[in-house]
Amino acid sequence: MLAHTRAMVAAAAYAFITGKKVAGIYDHSAGRDLRIAAECRGDQLQGFDGGRMAKFGGTLPELYDAGDKTFVSFEINGTMAQGYDRSTSSAFTAHVTDRVVQLYDHGQGTWFPFDIQDVEAGYDFDRDAQASR
Repeated sequence: MLAHTRAMVAAAAYAFITGKKVAGIYDHSAGRDLRIAAECRGDQLQGFDGGRMAKFGGTLPELYDAGDKTFVSFEINGTMAQGYDRSTSSAFTAHVTDRVVQLYDHGQGTWFPFDIQDVEAGYDFDRDAQASR
C-alpha cells in the first residue's frame, strides 16, 4: 500500500470503529503530522486528505479514494478493520485502541502505527507542544 492509503485507512478505521470524528493523524513511520479528517454516519464515511487535496469515502464495504481514483474494500469486526487496496493489490488489517491505530500492511509485511487526533479529545498530539510542557 502507498503511505497515504495507509493513513486514509487508519482514519477510516478509527472513525467507523469509535464513531468519533478524526481531525488529524500522526504517522509514526513517517514521523510527521498529516492533515487528514474523517467522519462516519452508520456505514457511510466522508473524509479529506489535506496533504493531497483529495476526498475519500463511501458506503461499506467499499471506500473510494478520489485522489488515486481507486477503491478500497473495507470490513469492520469489533475493534478491527480489514480489507483490500485495489490500486496496489495489498490486503490490510487495522486494530483500534484508544486513539491509536495499528495497521498491518500485508504487501509490506509490517505494522504501521498512527496516533489519531479526534475532535472530542479537547487536545491534540502536537509533538512540539507536548515536549515543551
